Amino acid sequence: MSLSILHPGLLTTVQDLGRPGYQHAGVVVGGALDAGALRVANLLVGNADGAAGLEITLRGPHLRFDAGTLLALTGADLSPTLDGQPVKMNRPTWAPASAVLAFGAPRAGCRAYLAVAGGIAVAPVLGSRATYLRAGLGGWHGRALQAGDLLPVGQPLPTGQRIAAELAESRVTITQASWTPGRQLCPVPRPSPIIRAVRGPEYGQFAAASQRAFWDEPFAITAAADRMGYRLQGPALRRLTDAELLSSAVTHGTVQVPAGGQPIVLLADRQTTGGYPRLAQVITADFGALAQAAPGQALRFQEVSLVEAQALYLAQERALRALPGAIRLQLARP
Repeated sequence: MSLSILHPGLLTTVQDLGRPGYQHAGVVVGGALDAGALRVANLLVGNADGAAGLEITLRGPHLRFDAGTLLALTGADLSPTLDGQPVKMNRPTWAPASAVLAFGAPRAGCRAYLAVAGGIAVAPVLGSRATYLRAGLGGWHGRALQAGDLLPVGQPLPTGQRIAAELAESRVTITQASWTPGRQLCPVPRPSPIIRAVRGPEYGQFAAASQRAFWDEPFAITAAADRMGYRLQGPALRRLTDAELLSSAVTHGTVQVPAGGQPIVLLADRQTTGGYPRLAQVITADFGALAQAAPGQALRFQEVSLVEAQALYLAQERALRALPGAIRLQLARP
């Protein structure tokens, strides 16, 4: 089974949950920017939550399925259609052989995720199928997808086969499940999100007025935005010292402030170390909201404690880990 890329869209890449364990060698973790959305999409088609899918940015591709396929779309609503028929988000969908999945104007959010039963079966590199564009590593030949690419699809797992069997009795029509996860797992992206964060290691080096401005004022995402990070535009944030810093570890969600005073928020393809002061750290539970914000949009930061950040993360993980059981109960209904 395979997917044919008829039109690649703006930026479509193969992504999974990344390749942790190699940062000591300078290899970034990478993976889906909105990992929660990819995990939900995978679970909706019976995959392991870390299976490889497609990350689709703003303007989506046109794809053709060479065989009947169970799929799910999560994250941004980019006006998806199958053979011209509108497709609802966040639910299992059966696409018959030769059906074409296409996308239109973005309605909400920046990045959509496509999972197919069996996962995208490209060869793993360092234990991951994620695409790291700057190094040409992983994914499909280490690059964004292009017209004419033919992506292999793996064998569906038993849960995916059961969902497909319920939806595809005729095998020739497009069918969608009537059930979907709740808003906790499938939030609607907001045009001006509030991103929660904790104080960073160098927070105390910033003037009190700059600290207040960071939490109180909006910041716009500039055009200098990619999978490595977002450059923001807002009030200039000033340090109390000009002393140089030793390069230190950075991670997904680290907010750095260069000498110009305009912050940078690092994302999944960030470098492994950095020498700019770390003003704040976006909490893991809000990585998805951050990933769904597009260039030109404004966002605000809200301070939370480490205890609050941990509680929000654990609540998100509990909901994700409960989803497979909820799906099995749904399938067991007469």
